[in-house]
Amino acid sequence: CVQGALSPLLSNLMLDVLDKELEKRGHRFVRYADDCNIYVRSQKAGERVMAGVEKFLAKRLRLKVNKAKSAVAKPSVRKFLGFSFTSGREPRRRIAPQAIARFKARIRELTRRTRGRSLAQTSKELSTYLVGWRGYFGFCQTPSVLRALDEWIRRRLRAIAWKQWKRGRTRFAELRRCGVGRDLAAKTAGSPHGPWRLAASPALNMALSKLFFRSLGLATVAAPQPA
Repeated sequence: CVQGALSPLLSNLMLDVLDKELEKRGHRFVRYADDCNIYVRSQKAGERVMAGVEKFLAKRLRLKVNKAKSAVAKPSVRKFLGFSFTSGREPRRRIAPQAIARFKARIRELTRRTRGRSLAQTSKELSTYLVGWRGYFGFCQTPSVLRALDEWIRRRLRAIAWKQWKRGRTRFAELRRCGVGRDLAAKTAGSPHGPWRLAASPALNMALSKLFFRSLGLATVAAPQPA
């Protein structure tokens, strides 16, 4: 296996022969460098094709298939370049769970050290990453997942704001300044619950709404919704 920056290019040159063989056999497939998915109708057909491809690569190109990374499985179980498929009769492109986990880990990393930074500064830094991520994963066909990720980000930012406000008196004043009623502001400011739980509360959703974050320039990973 060739390693380094040239690996994808060299893989494409070497495996062009495989592409032509799969096309000749009438298989549906996608390949990037040495990562290849071949789609067939059944487990039995998959096992037969896998054996045939292994034999072809060994005989024609003297290459061995990586057994640890190869399998015959449903498309909804496997991933390819960060994507997978939903199950059912009409499968849709979805973001692979591993890619979503990496996304959340990166957001946590970008929002971990927020002391001394305003929400506007944090939103600006996040947006640089979000725009690039959306440019790639916006290709998915599961918009509800993207909307859920946007809500998760806003909730995290609300929790950060709640921590920054620190004292009950400050929290009450900030909620009132953002238009929350006196009774609800007092009840929320005096709540014993932690920042993450309160970040989903009516008071904080009202104070730090979607429109508020939009005014800060926070990008979204889902297609923007009308105000």
